[in-house]
Amino acid sequence: MITIGLVRHGITDWNVRGKAQGITDIPLNEEGKKQALQLGERLVLEEQWDVIVSSDLSRASETARIIGEKLNVPVDHYDQRLREKDFGIIQGTTEEERLVTWGENWRELDLGAEPMEAVAARGIACFNDLAVTYQNKRVLVVSHGALIGSTLEGLFPGKFKETKMGNTSLTILDKIQGEWNCSLYNCTTHLNQHKEVKA
Repeated sequence: MITIGLVRHGITDWNVRGKAQGITDIPLNEEGKKQALQLGERLVLEEQWDVIVSSDLSRASETARIIGEKLNVPVDHYDQRLREKDFGIIQGTTEEERLVTWGENWRELDLGAEPMEAVAARGIACFNDLAVTYQNKRVLVVSHGALIGSTLEGLFPGKFKETKMGNTSLTILDKIQGEWNCSLYNCTTHLNQHKEVKA
């Protein structure tokens, strides 16, 4: 058995501007740091977490460190498999810029993006490895929106209408007797919008 708390990183300036980040290493902005602290404060009041694992990209690793300091739980390691999807040549562009450059059908073009199936595969492989390494532990995993969303779609086909994750949202997974279950999805009650969806 393992419990994984999936956390999307705090907000960045590129998030605010609507720029595709992908594997570009963009830091948290001040609001993103505040969001991470708010989540840390929430988690202190909830169940104990044993270990933190994070993507090595700075917006995730910084979120993990802020939460870890609040929980007094160190970041155990950084795993490149938890990185965001590589969006290819659209990284650094806004939707408006993509429409101007490639037209309204830009999503149908080969612009060097990593296939979502490949993103899901590395996410699932990482989660399964964590389940072996941290048996009977509660593990916070700090990652990115597309990685979390595509991995959830891979683990639970057809379960969610969409997998657009909020910044510092919390999603809870349990693996019991080889089966993954999701008990909480994209919960941001620690932020002002108070969005919570039971899985």
